[in-house]
Amino acid sequence: MKESAKPSTQPAKASARRRRADSAERAYAIIRRLVIDFRFRPDERINEVQLAARLNLSRTPIREALNRLASEGFFIVAPNRGFFFRALEIDDLMQLFELRGVIETGAFRLACTRWRDRELGELERFWEEAQQRYKCGDPDEILGLDESFHLRLAALSGNEEIVRSVEAVNARIRFIRRIQIERGHRNPAMMHDHSRLVAALRKRDAELGCKILHNHISMTFEDARVALKEAIFRAFKPENQSAPIAG
Repeated sequence: MKESAKPSTQPAKASARRRRADSAERAYAIIRRLVIDFRFRPDERINEVQLAARLNLSRTPIREALNRLASEGFFIVAPNRGFFFRALEIDDLMQLFELRGVIETGAFRLACTRWRDRELGELERFWEEAQQRYKCGDPDEILGLDESFHLRLAALSGNEEIVRSVEAVNARIRFIRRIQIERGHRNPAMMHDHSRLVAALRKRDAELGCKILHNHISMTFEDARVALKEAIFRAFKPENQSAPIAG
């Protein structure tokens, strides 16, 4: 008499893998947001148990998320000690803005030789609508629109690795950029520069566009000092440490 076939465990295993992946992605998104919102102090050791409890997750997805963020430069892994929030110094910040300038000017040169009418038309329509939303004055919305503009600009290069590099640099400097926007740092000039960049791109004028981008992106030592001072002040505000974490 034949034995009855045992039910396959593959669907259950696949489902468990999806749940683990979803948990790790959720942990990554939330912790990344905590970094951007000044919720970690410079060189602070991350309490994984406490973080897991606050996010209602096990330590495994928390650890996966922290490792991923460490590879992106947000945390430092100390052997036998765990994860520490990596505080940016002025030199770090200056180098990141310099890197951003190199990547974006390179992308602009490629875009000038590669854009097609449909793609450039989409960027022009986006920017035309975005200018009205800039006037609302909400720092988060302005920052989101600004990042979207620069990513769309980079995408016209036709190089996905460049776009990913721009996204990675944006994430590292987002908290500083938000402070700049809150302080009204060059907001009107920023809008004007974007319009000039679109016009230069339409003319395929790489030299003019790169010159605009260089001035648009560059950061002075004094700008970096003031922004970092403000960031450290916010990191130590009591409400930043006790506010609930949004899931």
